[in-house]
Amino acid sequence: MSTERPRAARKAPAERRTEIGLAARNLALDEGLGALTLRGVAARVGVASGLVAHYEPSMEVLVARTFSELVHAEFDDVRAAVGESASPTSRLTALVATLLDGTRDDVSSLWADAWSLGRSLPLLAAAAREHMDEWHAFAAGILRDGVARGEFRAPEPDVVALQLFALVDSTAAYSLVDYRTGRERTHLVRQSLESSLALPPGRLTP
Repeated sequence: MSTERPRAARKAPAERRTEIGLAARNLALDEGLGALTLRGVAARVGVASGLVAHYEPSMEVLVARTFSELVHAEFDDVRAAVGESASPTSRLTALVATLLDGTRDDVSSLWADAWSLGRSLPLLAAAAREHMDEWHAFAAGILRDGVARGEFRAPEPDVVALQLFALVDSTAAYSLVDYRTGRERTHLVRQSLESSLALPPGRLTP
């Protein structure tokens, strides 16, 4: 009995690239960036590894691009949820609530993958730094606006923005191994941020 893989249907190059990219993103969300190998992506698409290699000759490029596409989509979703017209305090409250609501845990785990795999994948490390800067700039803009309007008291809002994501990222890592409850992790982030901005306890609770 033959075990040879059936020949994949011929598709236009653009269609095949789109198919491979979608498969890579879904595989990353399901199993992490470490699953993005020639064999893994090919199995997800249902084609031979050589066909994936033809369209994606560098797996490092594919890993970095897949990570960037997924985390940038998350950034766009969060930015839309936060909005622009509300007060800085309302926007910051929405930002923290959206980041910690647990609906983006699959993307959060990709950050942990990127920091680990980035030690040996320079393109992935560069992508992680780029998107970390993107998030920092967004949060820092809200904080600077809040300081200017007198809603927050923070001599260095850019540093507070760094602290925010240090807390968000570390508590996301906690969640990967079920360390502390979700409520405890959320309280840690909110309480620390309120203290840094001289806000009364509970002010950033929706």
